[in-house]
Formats: sequence, C-alpha cells, structure tokens
Amino acid sequence: MPSRTRNSNSSGLGRAIINKKVKDARKIQESGMYTTDVDSASRLKSVTQERDLEEFLNTAQLAETDFTAERRNVRVIQQSADASHNPYLLSEVEEKQTLKKHHDNKQRLRVPRRPPWTKTMTPAELEQQEKAAFLDWRRELAVLQEEENFLLTPFERNIEVWRQLWRVLERSHLIVQIVDARNPLRFRCEDLEDYVMDIEGPEGEKGTGRAIRRSLLLINKADLLTAKQRTQWADYFDSQGIQYAFFSAANAAAIQEARREASLRAHEVTKDEESAGLLPEEQIDGAEDNDDSESVASSNDLESYFSVEGENVEGVDPRARVLSVLQLEDLFVQKAPDLTAFVDASGSRPSKLMVGLVGYPNVGKSSTINSLLGEKKVSVSSTPGKTKHFQTIHLSDSIVLCDCPGLVFPQFATTKAALVCDGVLPIDQMKEYTGPISLVVQRIPQNVLEATYGLSINVKGVEEGGNGQMSAENLLVAYAIARGYTRSGQGNPDEARAARYILKDYVNAKLLFCHPPTEVDEKDFNVQTHEISLRRVAGKKRAPVTRVGKDADTFIASAFLPRSILPALGQGPKSRALDQEFFEKSSVGSAVYAKGVVHGGKEFLRPIALPHQNSVTDNGTAIQPKYTRMANGRDPSDKKHKKPKRVKQRSGGGYD
Repeated sequence: MPSRTRNSNSSGLGRAIINKKVKDARKIQESGMYTTDVDSASRLKSVTQERDLEEFLNTAQLAETDFTAERRNVRVIQQSADASHNPYLLSEVEEKQTLKKHHDNKQRLRVPRRPPWTKTMTPAELEQQEKAAFLDWRRELAVLQEEENFLLTPFERNIEVWRQLWRVLERSHLIVQIVDARNPLRFRCEDLEDYVMDIEGPEGEKGTGRAIRRSLLLINKADLLTAKQRTQWADYFDSQGIQYAFFSAANAAAIQEARREASLRAHEVTKDEESAGLLPEEQIDGAEDNDDSESVASSNDLESYFSVEGENVEGVDPRARVLSVLQLEDLFVQKAPDLTAFVDASGSRPSKLMVGLVGYPNVGKSSTINSLLGEKKVSVSSTPGKTKHFQTIHLSDSIVLCDCPGLVFPQFATTKAALVCDGVLPIDQMKEYTGPISLVVQRIPQNVLEATYGLSINVKGVEEGGNGQMSAENLLVAYAIARGYTRSGQGNPDEARAARYILKDYVNAKLLFCHPPTEVDEKDFNVQTHEISLRRVAGKKRAPVTRVGKDADTFIASAFLPRSILPALGQGPKSRALDQEFFEKSSVGSAVYAKGVVHGGKEFLRPIALPHQNSVTDNGTAIQPKYTRMANGRDPSDKKHKKPKRVKQRSGGGYD
C-alpha cells in the first residue's frame, strides 16, 4: 500500500484562510476590545444608518463595556419603521401637526460638543471624555426617537467624522455654513451657530474666552432662484437676524471657463497675426477686434449655462444679488472678527484669516472652493460624503480656506423620501422609491414633466379606477416605456430604474422646485420657476408611448390619448370608442349585424380568423358544417374521423 506523502505546498488557499483567521484572532486578543472593523483605514467612513445590532455593538464600544451573550438565549429585534410613523408620505394634516411638534422641540436637537479640555490633559484622558460626551449625545437622540417617536434624519454616527468638525471649528475664525438655495432651512443647522459662539479661545482651550468667532450663511446655487424668490428669502433672513449671502459656484465656474477659452482663442489669433507679419496699426486694430470677439464669446458661453432668470442686475434688490468671486472674498474680510482676539500663548497675532466651510453633503462646499481658486483643487463628486478629511487651501496672502467633510446634522424630518429628494441620502442606495417619486409628482406639474421628458402621461380617470390625478406609477411607467427600460422576464416597465433617473434629475435641478420661506405658499412661490422651465423645453420631440409595433393589437397612438378626465358616466374617450365598436343603439330584430352588413351608415367588424367564428353568417343565420369547413379553407369531402396509419409492430417472437 503506497504511503501518503505530505503536501509540500505551504501557500495554498486553505492555509491562507487559516493564517488570516489566526492573525485576526491575535489582533482582537491583543487589543482587548471588540471592534466592528479591524481595518484602521476605514475609521473615517461616514455612517448615517445602523441596524439595531450594529448600534448596540458600537454603543458598547464607545462606553468600553464588556458584554456576554448566552447561547440560544439571544433575541435581536429589528424595529420596523411602520410601527412609529408612515415610511412613505404624510397627509396634509399630519404634516402640519408634525412640523408644529418639531418647532416646539427644536432646542433639544444639538450638535455633539467637544468636552472642555486643557493642555495639561493626556491624550488618553481627552479621548475618554470625548467618547463619554459623544455617548451621552447618542443617548439623548435615542430618547427622542424611541420614547417620543420623533423621526430624525439619518445623522452622522461616527465620532471620527465629528472630530474633523471640531478641528475645523477650533482652527477657523469665520465659519461659513453652506446651504442649498432650493431648501435653505433643510440644510441650515441652527445649533451649529450656537456651538460656534461656545468655542473658547484661539484654539478652543477651556478658560480662554468665548464668543469670539463669527458665522455666515452662504446660500449656494442661488442662480436657481429668481430675483423675486431671493428677495423673499432676504426678507426672511433679515427678520431672523441672520448674516447671509447669495452665491453660485457653478455660475462662477462657468464664467471662469468661458473667460479662459476666450483668452486662449484671442492668444491663438494674436500668434497667427504675428506670423502673418501685420503692421503695428493693423495689430492694434486686430487687438480691438479680438477684444470684441472675446466679449461676444464670453456672452455666448454664458448663455449655454442654465440660469433660472437672466434679470437685469440694476433692477435687483442689492440684498438679493448673486455675488461674484471677488465680492465673496471681500465679504469674508468684512464679516470676519478682529484677529487680535486670537493671540496665542506667545503673544503673536495670526497673519491670515482662517475661513471654515461647513455643511451637508452635496451642497457644493468643494465646488465653492474651486470657484474661489479659479481651478480645480478639491475633488468634487455628486455622491454625498466625497470629502473624508478636512483640507486647508491658501486662497490668497491673507485668507486660508478650510474644507470640512460633509456632515448630516441631526434634524427633525417628516419622511425619508424628503431626504432623498434633498440629496442628503444617496439615490443609488435607495430601496424604496415610491415615496420620493410621489413627492416629485406633487411638486412638479404634469405639463412640466411631459414637456421636460417629451412624455404623454396616461392618467386614469374615475371610470378606470383612478382619481384623475397623476400618480407616481403613471410617471414611472411612461418614463420607462419611453426610454425602453424593461425588467427581465415578461418585459414589464422597470419602474425602479426609471425612479433613479428621475430623482437624479430632480437633485441636479433639471426638474426644478424651490422651497419657500415659512408662511409662503409653495405653488405661488414656484409659478415663475415652472413657466421658465416650460420655455426652456418648448418644442421638444415627444417620446413613444409604447414599445410595440404599429401593427400590433396593443399599439396606442399618441394622438388618441385622453387629455381630459371625465366623471364615470360612460362618456370618456375609451368608453365612447368601446360603445362605437361593439354596440349599436338602433338594431332591427334579433339578427346579429357584423362584417359586411351596413346599418345606419356604419359597418361592424367581426373577426373570422378562428373556425368557430365562421359558424354563422353576417345576419346570424347558422351555417351547415359542410359550408363551415369550406369557409375555413378545408375540403368538404374530408372525413371527420380517419383510421390511423398502419405501422410495423413487433410479433413478440423469441420473448417466450
């Protein structure tokens, strides 16, 4: 019997798995603590949503508490959102009650503070206090969610990300909170402004004096608002005593790009003229022509960039003007505090103004920095949470910018669908799409949606089981059919894919809706916005309403779609077509009138493709079976029953 030899290969897959498990176990044993992530590179990963088990383990880790679980006696209950609130949308009455409740309890929503510290403390003591303070903050929010049934935004739960905010606030002299102009109140954190006033001294050390820093609210993407809308927001901010400014990073970047391209073209034209050997007078004339062409090119390039309203700057309220890059830099200097209050222990005064930029993900912090610098220095992405660490960028000899990672501050929310529409939650990670799409349908009129996408949305009337109003399903089905998005299998419209595209267009302002200040009606606030949207897409080609061929039985022509919704009286377009096709009001006798019979100037169509449809004549008279076979294309002499063909059969011989 041959002897078994041991495999000399010590680098197989199984051995690699065993070694990995041994290393992980040794690392956990040496640390003495349970950790949910061994990899230290992912410490700054943004965490906004956790399951109950993950939240329990992370809370135990923050508290440095050991816990034991008995086998076969552990219950992990995942609380459903349906038990406490409506996960989709709220009714109008429920929404008003919820907003009033939020207003009464807004003082209880706080930003996690860094505990007071001194330079005599050790890093271990400071870290212990930070974790304890952060744990208390988490418990306060848990009380609001679990005991009082408040729905909060999926706020940031990673303490490492909040530490980035603490460092930015302690370093900065002027804190600029950037918000989206389409919904400033959603992205503004009021408690952050109070926290800025609570930070002490030039470095945040305890006992060095507080209320020396200043705050500024920068309303980015202000070009999406009309001059009237910006004036209404200016009145609101003035009544609240808020320092604010309107700015558009995308507009500034488009202007800079247009100027660079015009300058490059002018430089190329100048080089061509020099090579041609023009006279000095001709060169001067050519330079003047180049200046004119540069201005024309700049204006043409600016027209390609979308702005809601090309109003005259002279007629706009000075408070509602969209600032340029140079004007914004001057505003930073004007709103900044006196730098003499930030003298360090050695008595030296800071030489540069530190401006910290803070805000929600995807509000345009990095884009604002790039527009201020005139070139791309900070990575930009439409995905929330692109910036991971705070970054310092020297804007000029006197100003330094500090970019903070995007933070989802804890705020009261009505539904998660509103957070998806506001761009706070990633659309690609969305699991439920009917709620956000229903909000889009409520905010954007049907004619704007049809004109933007070239659709013909078929709305169900009362007689068809609908209510005469456009629903989320109507929009998704029409969009999916027009774009050819179908699911595998039976080829039904892929509504989930259509929802992602529509929501991305809504977040990117292709479908524009702007939230008004408090006590202002939404429809009246967006009347001019919808009119401008219709003018932009006027004359757009209509998309097909069906993906079947014109000869198919299920083909629907665009021209025959019902454009009005009538009550259930049998007078709708489909009902009239049905009555006209299958019924006749005045019929003579009991005869059946069908194809070939004209009655009252109208002709009935009767299909005769199947054999049983040829058993009667056009007037209802029965036909003999012999003539029925002739109508079906069969020979009347054919017998109904034929003997089966004779085939060869085995005799069975030899099996006995």
